[in-house]
Amino acid sequence: MSSFLAYLVSGIALGCTFALVASGFVLIHRVTRVVNFAQGTFAVLGGMATAQLLSHGLPHGLSEAVALVAAAALGLLIGSIAIGRPGTPPLASVIITLGLSIGAYAAEIMLFGDQPLSYTMADGSADFWGAHVQWQRFVIIGVTLVSYAVLAVFFARTYVGKALTACSSNPYAARLSGINPTRMGLLAFAIGGLLGGLAGILITPVQPLSFDSDALLAVNGFAAAIFGGLMRFGTALLGALVLGVSESMVGGYINASYEIEVALALMLGIMVWRAARTPAMAEEAV
Repeated sequence: MSSFLAYLVSGIALGCTFALVASGFVLIHRVTRVVNFAQGTFAVLGGMATAQLLSHGLPHGLSEAVALVAAAALGLLIGSIAIGRPGTPPLASVIITLGLSIGAYAAEIMLFGDQPLSYTMADGSADFWGAHVQWQRFVIIGVTLVSYAVLAVFFARTYVGKALTACSSNPYAARLSGINPTRMGLLAFAIGGLLGGLAGILITPVQPLSFDSDALLAVNGFAAAIFGGLMRFGTALLGALVLGVSESMVGGYINASYEIEVALALMLGIMVWRAARTPAMAEEAV
């Protein structure tokens, strides 16, 4: 029973990390209709930059803040290249983000090296009904819940959040109302970078990151995001938790090497299910 509880809490924490990555996918796709395959790069930058800054003597808090700003700036830069030119087709923008994520490998190796980096944030562990669970995993869960609450308030109560929602619902009407969809898209990329960077900062103390860790994070984040059709934050969180717990259980009871197969199988199943429903939904709309 103690092992089950340990795997469960670890899976929830892992799912929360996926949820932060997924929220970046959802936000950017909602506003721009672009799937940003560089989302995992933001997480790698956030985690590895924090580790590097801490190793140079910067304190906690400042290191994480600088890493978050760097991730947001990278998001803005990638957004400027991908959608900054008016009239760029969404497919071309998707290809651009994929190419930039691959090209980022060289920059990350130059800046941080090719070895995994980690650091200590919340040290120690808690006795959770007989299971020893790292405090860092509770930090991940708590920060993720707060982040989703902030996102909910941001979109419901602020003018900028409502402008982003307007661009998601009807870009043409938003433009007529004086909202610039391109600027909102760039802001979405910056916030997506911030969310991805936060995921990397939180996961690095329990799972060291290297320059190529973005693929695993992006696959899991994308699998969680498509749970809600790349449009809903709540269902992305639910999908991420299901995915994280499933991977943790498979890794704990079977073999950790099968964890990525769980994500791929879940993603494929959801995509097939949604594709099967699309004709029926289209007929209902007619």
